[in-house]
Amino acid sequence: MKKGIWAVVGLAVLLGGCANKVSYGDAQGVETVTADFGSTDLQKIASDMVDSMMMSGSVAAITQNQRPIVFVERIKNKTSEHIDTESITDTISTKMLNSGKFRFVDMGRVESVRKQLKFQNNDELVNQSSAIQFGKMVGAQYMLYGNLSSIVKNSGSDKDVYYKMTMRLMDIRTGLIEWADETEIRKDEKRSLFGL
Repeated sequence: MKKGIWAVVGLAVLLGGCANKVSYGDAQGVETVTADFGSTDLQKIASDMVDSMMMSGSVAAITQNQRPIVFVERIKNKTSEHIDTESITDTISTKMLNSGKFRFVDMGRVESVRKQLKFQNNDELVNQSSAIQFGKMVGAQYMLYGNLSSIVKNSGSDKDVYYKMTMRLMDIRTGLIEWADETEIRKDEKRSLFGL
């Protein structure tokens, strides 16, 4: 009987020690849970790319007297992980827009705009004097695009991950690359025997 009580008490202590605890952290703080791509990596890549672009002499020349219109193509994920590259793309384009040097065309929403324009111009419920006419959208002058790739090495319980982000800004009219850069991240993960 005593063994049964001790087994129940031991199980209760064990299960009690497995309870989850959730707390808020600093969204800008360094996240080091695993070597997989995380929020710190996203923030670093976006900052490195936008800072490099803003310091570029060619970008300074094209933004000197105007705010060029840019189309941002979604970053291509060439890693072996599932990475939300749309989030990276959004962070980069937001930082660029907030710099006050660029304007953007959101190609991901063009079909939704097209449906709205068709509704406005072809539906009797819409006052035609307030309807937006077709053919008024402005085209992009530049396209920003890039790739995120990785190399993963495992040796026993150790893991080494290398990420490389490459981006380019292309003049759509001429096809010339006005700016290009790369940023790199290397992460090491050493797993202890008991996860401590």
